[in-house]
Parts: sequence; structure tokens; C-alpha cells
Amino acid sequence: MPYVLREALRAFRRAPLLTGLSAGMIALSLFLVGLFGLAAYNIRQVLDRVEARVEVIAYLRDDAVPEMVTEAQRQIGDYAEVREVSYISREAALLKARRELPEFEAVFGDLDSNPLPASLEVMLRPNQSGPEVVESVASRIRQYPFVEDVRYGSEWLDKVFLLRRVAGTATLVLGVAFAIVAALIIGTAIRMAIYARRDEISVMRLVGATEAFVRRPFLLEGLFTGLGGGLLAIIATWVVFATVSRSVFQLEWLPDTWMIAGVGAGAVVGIVASAIAVRKHLREV
Repeated sequence: MPYVLREALRAFRRAPLLTGLSAGMIALSLFLVGLFGLAAYNIRQVLDRVEARVEVIAYLRDDAVPEMVTEAQRQIGDYAEVREVSYISREAALLKARRELPEFEAVFGDLDSNPLPASLEVMLRPNQSGPEVVESVASRIRQYPFVEDVRYGSEWLDKVFLLRRVAGTATLVLGVAFAIVAALIIGTAIRMAIYARRDEISVMRLVGATEAFVRRPFLLEGLFTGLGGGLLAIIATWVVFATVSRSVFQLEWLPDTWMIAGVGAGAVVGIVASAIAVRKHLREV
């Protein structure tokens, strides 16, 4: 076994408590990030499904001229954000309401006239369903003189997108905060390891060992600690995911790229914290 690897593994035996604490803090930080990431990812999946169904409905006046409506339908269909525009007549709207809303028949079944207006249902293209885009399309459609009202669920759409932004921001802030704490603990562990081996390091320098050669075991120790913390975080996140999916409601697991990024983040935190600690404390030996 190479010397650098052997010395890095020996460090875990020399200070198992500090090493375990370091890996545990990285695991905790990435676990919390993983939980928020899991929530954010599932929120995004729900949003994607909601966005696919987002539509702008323009209700038309009863005196709308059919030729003008047809021309407007063509113009709206040429918008870059629009995928499809469908004209819904008053009769079709009534049939749809009776089919999809059983209570509608009980309320309006005795009326002699059709209370529903004709409308244009505008379906948007993928990735064109954000609040600003939808509002822009709705504003342009409102300009037509025969359009009486435009609806697209602005209240709930804004709240859903706000929820996604809040989840993403919370994930980032918590992850950074716990990563800093983990880095401080790793730095403390590396400092103690350096002082425990100060005599050995002095002898190595006397026989011509370079600073890079002395640093490598400590850097590798930090890397292993970070990798271990990342793997523990994935396991803990998976346990929560499986528990919630089995007993509360079904969730979707994180993509492989997110898990690889999580382990990679642990490794980066570990090796960077080690590099800073080694650079600082080797000067004191």
C-alpha cells in the first residue's frame, strides 16, 4: 500500500472520534441539503406537471364577430410562447361543464338559456409557463376589444413559483452554513493530527521530504472524510425518502447527477478544509 494512503488510513485510527465527528458534520450538512433538495425536486416535478396544464382562457363577449375571433385566434397562435389556441363555443362550454362538474347541472339545469360565454383556450409551450410569461400573454390578449375577461389563475401560480424559490434559497443557505461548520471541525482534526505527528514530520524534513510529500496524507484524510460524509448523507436521505414514500405520500427520488454532486460536494469540503488547515498549521511544527 502506498505510503500516502497508509498514513491517511492510520489517521482514522489515531483520532476516530474527531474523524467521525468531522464526517458526521459533513453528513449532517449534506443530509439537510438533501432533504431540502428532495423537497425542492419534488416541488419542481409537481410544478412541471402544473406548468404543462397552465392555460390562458379569454372569455369573449356575446357580440363578438366570428371573423374577428378567427383572426385573433390565428394571431395568438403565432405568439412565440403559445403552443395551441382552441376556440370553445358556448354550446361546447356548456357540455364540458356538465361533463366535468356534476354540481353544475343541479345549479343551472333549470335555466332556459346558456349562461356560459364562448372562449379561447391558449396552451403555452414548455418552459413558457412562468408568471411573467403568462401575464405577458394575458395582457396582450386583453387588448382585443371583443375579449371580456382573461383568466389564468395568477394567485396560485405566483404562490407555487414563490414556494420553489424559497425552497431553493433555503437549501443553499443551510448547506453553506453547515459546510462551514464541517470545515472548521475537519480543520481542528487535521491540526491535532499534525501536532501528534510533529516529531515524525520533523524527521521527514531532515531526510529531505518535500512539503508536498508531507501534506499529501492529510489532504487524503480530508478527502476520505468528505467522501464518507457524502455517502452517509445519501443513505440518511434515502431512509427519509423511503419512510415518507411508504407511510405518507409517494415521492420521486433524486436524479443520479444530484447524488454524485452531493458526494462530490462532501469531498470538496473535506479536501479544501484539510488544505487550509495543513497550510496554516504545518508552519507551526
